[in-house]
Amino acid sequence: MSATNEGNIPMDDAARTHEGKVVLVTGGSQGIGRGVAEVFARRGAAVLVHGLTPDFVEETVGIIRSAGGAALGSWGPIDQPKTCEAAVSACLDAFGRLDHLVTAAGIQRYGDAVSTPVETWDEVFAVNVRGVFLASRAALPHIRKARGTVTVISSVQATATQQQVVAYTASKGALNALTRAMAVDEAEHGVRVNSIAPGSVDTPMLRRSAAEWSDGTPEGVETVIANWGLMHSLGRVAQPCEIGEAASFLASDAASFITGAELRVDGGLLARIAAALPSKD
Repeated sequence: MSATNEGNIPMDDAARTHEGKVVLVTGGSQGIGRGVAEVFARRGAAVLVHGLTPDFVEETVGIIRSAGGAALGSWGPIDQPKTCEAAVSACLDAFGRLDHLVTAAGIQRYGDAVSTPVETWDEVFAVNVRGVFLASRAALPHIRKARGTVTVISSVQATATQQQVVAYTASKGALNALTRAMAVDEAEHGVRVNSIAPGSVDTPMLRRSAAEWSDGTPEGVETVIANWGLMHSLGRVAQPCEIGEAASFLASDAASFITGAELRVDGGLLARIAAALPSKD
């Protein structure tokens, strides 16, 4: 991927005067990442929102700023070292420190081990795994100084999988292994590293998938999403802010003895056995 579209949104007065915790959220411009960024901002953190392109980044930064929060935006392909280094530098230039990293950038592609092109496999791993490694590599020297945290957004599909998502499932399993490895290595620096495994979350990515498995109409998409929600014990899909709340908790002092863990935020999806009891009628 080309890195020629890298950039950032200039900081505002709120950013210049911010004295609280600072979090970098990759994939922060849409979906789960936006939910994470908004929750951290509401908790008083300054947020560097990173996304692939400026349009959704600017939108998310605007939402946070309009609510009185401190936010800065950057963009560029997350699988490139200089993109990650630039995002960290922008964070340090604007806020003077970096306490927490949340990696939410991710893509999903369909196919089994035969039908998935090698290029698609590489694309998924570039964003979902290489991107997390590069962002962590760039951020950790500064997070160590703050004795902060890294939170990796993984998926329940690291543990159990649907059909036809071989590359995505493999990438999420790799993220859980990467989380454990970083947690062990970073413990001596006072840094905690954990992952979150969401179930289905109402995001643009989920809605694109629903469109593929429906007639493509708004009503059809809503029907598919509602049906997917029924797989969860709570009977619905999650909202992005609910994953953000979990990320905020893992970055807080309330989670001070949690590292190397996978926190399932899945509405009871993996707790439920697929077998149904016979009807009494």
